[in-house]
Amino acid sequence: MKRFVLAILMLNFAFGQAQVITTPPVGSQIRAMAEWEEVQTLTIGWVSFPSILKQIVAAAREECNVIILSPDPTETENYLLATNAGGAAFSNLNGINIISCELNSIWMRDYAANPVYTNEVDSLILVDWLYNRPRPLDDASPSFVADALNLDLYETSEAPYDLLYTGGNYMSDGFGTAFASELILDENDGSGDFNIFYPDHTTPEIDAILEDFMGIHTYIKMPTLPYDGIHHIDMHMKIVDEETLLVGEYPNGVADGPQINANIDYILSNYVSKFGTPYHVVRIPMPDSQSGLYPDDGASYRTYTNAVFVNNTIIFPIYREEFDTTAFRIWGEVCPGYELVGIDCDDNNSNIISQSGAIHCITHTVGVEDPLLISHQPLPDTYDNLNSYEVVAYMNHRTGIASAKLFWKLSTETTFTEVDMVFSANNNWHALIPPQAVGSIINYYVQGTSVSGKTMNRPMPAPEGFWTFAILGEISGVNDINRTVINRIYPNPASAITCIELQSLKSEKISITLNDMTGRVVQKIFDGQSGTGISKYFIQANHIESGAYQVTIRGEHSFDSLPLIIQ
Repeated sequence: MKRFVLAILMLNFAFGQAQVITTPPVGSQIRAMAEWEEVQTLTIGWVSFPSILKQIVAAAREECNVIILSPDPTETENYLLATNAGGAAFSNLNGINIISCELNSIWMRDYAANPVYTNEVDSLILVDWLYNRPRPLDDASPSFVADALNLDLYETSEAPYDLLYTGGNYMSDGFGTAFASELILDENDGSGDFNIFYPDHTTPEIDAILEDFMGIHTYIKMPTLPYDGIHHIDMHMKIVDEETLLVGEYPNGVADGPQINANIDYILSNYVSKFGTPYHVVRIPMPDSQSGLYPDDGASYRTYTNAVFVNNTIIFPIYREEFDTTAFRIWGEVCPGYELVGIDCDDNNSNIISQSGAIHCITHTVGVEDPLLISHQPLPDTYDNLNSYEVVAYMNHRTGIASAKLFWKLSTETTFTEVDMVFSANNNWHALIPPQAVGSIINYYVQGTSVSGKTMNRPMPAPEGFWTFAILGEISGVNDINRTVINRIYPNPASAITCIELQSLKSEKISITLNDMTGRVVQKIFDGQSGTGISKYFIQANHIESGAYQVTIRGEHSFDSLPLIIQ
């Protein structure tokens, strides 16, 4: 066993004594949690880059408890309670639990244990792999989190289940599919780079261990990238839901762009999502350095995919505004309604990206003990304006599902219509949205309530976040002038990052401007081709003088305007 006996100090928390087990968990439907599921705790290791860690804690504590493993709890507490590079002083430490724990490094994602459920939604456990670095303090640290949360800790530390692995090279869809680079094969081939014990396993043996301990039945492994020295997939991709992959994109032929493209083509050619359909791939830029260099010229591996979900908030790295604005827009489009928090990982005093890591690399999360699991494949755009649109959602809770509801509205409406969903078989619930006219855009979300009374929405931030589909076809007459509209602006009043959400019936060339009350253009927000459905654009309100403004959109067939107050 890997545990060290260290003194522990915990604020506002009661400790248990977690059981450490080195054989696979017992039970049916072992299920590794997806990162977008409900979280009870975010964990970090307070070793370096305190200003970045403080910003993460500030954002995460709004959504869940935070556990900080710290070699010096007093120093950590003082940093949080002071005004410093990490931002304003915390007024209190409510929800922040500091554990005295010696560590070797900040890279929590790689050495922390992973949340897994038995019986799909019951009996939360933690599964801890052997760490692939000679950092014994890091490797022992998951026991402190397990003790703090009174969770059983399963370790892949003894033969025949010994497995060496790093968390940055692992992502799961929550339903038995996981992704990794082929680094996992090198880590378990009996030899390695760091003069530590390396298990010797065949590929089928590795697959079997992950299935036994985590319920992974489809394990997708991709070739490593030439210029990513750590070969962790979180540096260039992110699974944001059961069928959507957010993938970093370099300019044509640059750095790891060709290999990333080949890897994605391999996935699309050989695997499907849990719904039996091809994965939806969304590309997001990989920024260059200020001097225009990429990793193939020795520059840092700047990425926006190295992000962490914390319930209704997504925290991700940012670098320079010229790229960050696009990143905010894309993240907002693939994860509608979430609070988006960007943290500078390229600052001279906190340049963590130069060490080949960012936000995902230094955080981990632990799911709730009673998840209300909801899975739904969003409805696509359709040309059908005659038949109802069936919404099917899979829901499960350890006490059972008492009721389920569908909420839907036209994009031009402000109030959702509530519809009871009907249970069928295999934990599926059904409801219908009535047929709508060509040109309509429908917004909707689903909600489940367990027998015990717990209620969850999907998307989780609903009603602020929702799925959208359009009724396509030729439009004529007065509706033709309103193809693209401003759905909402939030937050409003605004003082920082502000989202402008558009809804488009079809793509057209548009311009979005911020105008003062005399009509003068203060800032050009966007000028180019719109998408279809929902798209999001962002401005930095803190860079604009306080006052009343209008956000205006003009297009080939569109004109719309909404007020915005900047504080």
